[in-house]
Amino acid sequence: MTLVPFPGSQSGALQTPPPDDDEESSGEKMSFLEHLDELRKRIVNSCIAIGVGFLISFIFIDRIFNFVFAPSRQVLPSGVRFVYNRPAEAFSLYIQLALISGALIAAPAVMYQVWLFIAPGLYSKEKRFAIPFVLLTTGGLLVGAAFNHYVAFPLMMAFFGSFNNPQLVFMPKVEDTFDLYLTMTLWMGVVFQMPAITYVLARIGLAELKTWSWSGSKFTNWAWRMRPTRLPLSCRLTGR
Repeated sequence: MTLVPFPGSQSGALQTPPPDDDEESSGEKMSFLEHLDELRKRIVNSCIAIGVGFLISFIFIDRIFNFVFAPSRQVLPSGVRFVYNRPAEAFSLYIQLALISGALIAAPAVMYQVWLFIAPGLYSKEKRFAIPFVLLTTGGLLVGAAFNHYVAFPLMMAFFGSFNNPQLVFMPKVEDTFDLYLTMTLWMGVVFQMPAITYVLARIGLAELKTWSWSGSKFTNWAWRMRPTRLPLSCRLTGR
């Protein structure tokens, strides 16, 4: 009787093909608590970056205030000014302005912290999109904020101011005006970030290119639901 050798390391019959280097993840597997600790660290770093941006913004708060409200003041009827009727309203507005400006200044650092949190779960070939992710998402946020600042919000304020007449005086509260400005800026930033986020997700294989059309229709629907006013114009400016 002839003995047949059992397939092993010396026999190439059942050898497992070596893993592809491109499919290997450079990071080790993390437990749930390690993920929570990593998330905490990224949140703390993001808050520090926003805090530094807040301090820088508060130094130039007067210039920031004039910059934010300048386009709106230009389209208001003659003699109309922003008013406030509570003692701490103006101070609260300055704090909010500094905080939002600080978040914009810290946007690259915050996006980089987001990338560092998701990077351990990606393959080595996917991690080369770190710089495009940070640049595109930050750029989308800034473009959306600029579009709202120079186009959408001044048009809306001009429309509201068109009802000013001798019997009906338009005296917008500064806090209400800034709340509307902030709401539109945030949604514009999200809308303009969506192409960049979809592109990066498609490149690393987490989304398909058909998601571009899906995201456009979905955000149009969200823009209609979340528009700051009931006017169709606001939906046009935020989603269509």
